[in-house]
Amino acid sequence: MTHSAPTRALLGLLAVAMVCVPFYGAWRYDEFHRSLAAQESPPGPGPGPGRGAAAGGPPSEGRTDGAAPVVLAYHDIGRDSRSRYTVTPEAFDAQLAALAAAGYRTLSSEEFAAYLRGGRAPGPRSVFLTFDDGAHGLWVHADRILARHGMRAAAFLITRAVGSHRPYYLSWEEIGRMARSGRWDFENHTHDLHRREAVDAAGRTSSALASRLWLAGEERRETAEEYRRRVEADLDRSIGDITRRGLPRPRLFAYPFSETSGRASRSPVTDRMLRTALAERFVAALTNSSGRPLPAGRRAAAAGEVQRVEVTAGTGVRELLAEVRRWTAVSPADCPAPFTEQEFWRPNDGVPAGLGVFTGAGPYPGRTGYAGAAYRPMASADWTGYGVGFRVTGLRESENSAGVIVRDGSLGPLEVSLSFSYVRLRELRGGRWHEIGRRTLTDAGEHRVRITVERDRTVVAVDGRTRIEQATRVTGGDATGGIAVSVRNGDPEGGWPRFTSLTVRPSAGPGEDGVRRG
Repeated sequence: MTHSAPTRALLGLLAVAMVCVPFYGAWRYDEFHRSLAAQESPPGPGPGPGRGAAAGGPPSEGRTDGAAPVVLAYHDIGRDSRSRYTVTPEAFDAQLAALAAAGYRTLSSEEFAAYLRGGRAPGPRSVFLTFDDGAHGLWVHADRILARHGMRAAAFLITRAVGSHRPYYLSWEEIGRMARSGRWDFENHTHDLHRREAVDAAGRTSSALASRLWLAGEERRETAEEYRRRVEADLDRSIGDITRRGLPRPRLFAYPFSETSGRASRSPVTDRMLRTALAERFVAALTNSSGRPLPAGRRAAAAGEVQRVEVTAGTGVRELLAEVRRWTAVSPADCPAPFTEQEFWRPNDGVPAGLGVFTGAGPYPGRTGYAGAAYRPMASADWTGYGVGFRVTGLRESENSAGVIVRDGSLGPLEVSLSFSYVRLRELRGGRWHEIGRRTLTDAGEHRVRITVERDRTVVAVDGRTRIEQATRVTGGDATGGIAVSVRNGDPEGGWPRFTSLTVRPSAGPGEDGVRRG
């Protein structure tokens, strides 16, 4: 039987297909499995009673209803790594078990973003788990550990890296499965700006996101406009990379290397451009380092930037729980006697000092000098509407002084400085303290002070007679903050002043300034 030429051609194509299709199918099968790795079972036994997502009990002492969530920053979960940023599966499992046992609940990106946009606080014990870079260990190890504890997390993707340098980065197939599990949200970590590039002719490098780059071929630095276009194009492409896969538009951004524009570029113009570009696209940007305390809350929302607690290979369970407690917001009502809580004070002058330097017990940094410390700088970041009372003794004419800062860490902190014969009020502006009020006191080695901090004003009363009132220069979250204390001594033959009392309580509102009126 003779076949026509078209028929012979068709039969030939069919024969080729019969030979090639199995090979193509095998290739596709292999390609699929290379882009979708096997997951590892969680380490150890499953959650016992009290270890699941609903575990808990009464809130820990000092917690308040409606407290802001604490944001934890991880990078990768894996084994046999020398990187300090890779946490073992066993350590991650133990950390989640401890959080669950303490009654903490994990948040979705939508819950966290809604809170930053002005929604209600999610609860007194909530954490937002974040992972930077989109490493492969999130699928292989972290996903099943999250499932075991009924928790969820957010991964911040470098979208250019997805599917590359396998097996280090996640593939889009793995990301899709993680998203469909309901345990993961996917947020933004740039498309291709998670790298350092030269920023001058000498080859000094800095964040490609936060800095204007050196154009070697043209022997010049980028203009501000070229920088803006480059950064905006990258951010828009990364958003498109995520949404084209059917994933929700990212609401949050994480700075590469945690280098914000202000820390990397030292350029007000670049800083403003980057902050504007991020604010136009995201609810907030996340960093592990900030110029001032910015835990999730009103202050962070006003700044458009949230500071996280970084978790590394060296972070133990006890250390993690202690850090979460340190960052968990408290109200002024929870802190009536700050000097009884040694563990919550942090030196603000870079010199470690115990509370004895403030209370008269010593030791002191020397016969003369200065010491300062802030109280719960993270937990008090959103404080307003509170009163501070204190008594200072051991004051000597022109030799020593003691001070209390209110609205500490805000954009308008105020310091009440007390000496033998006067009280003065200073405000921090542009990195320098400026005196904005001074009153003469009856000469005495001891004075009593009450400071009332309201949303729109601060009132200082000394010895029930002398009063200074100052309107708040900044507003909203930019004006919130807790307290810090300091002591100074300038006479090697004299003594240091000392606080004999320090109390904090919620403000009773206007009029609570302790000043007698005739």
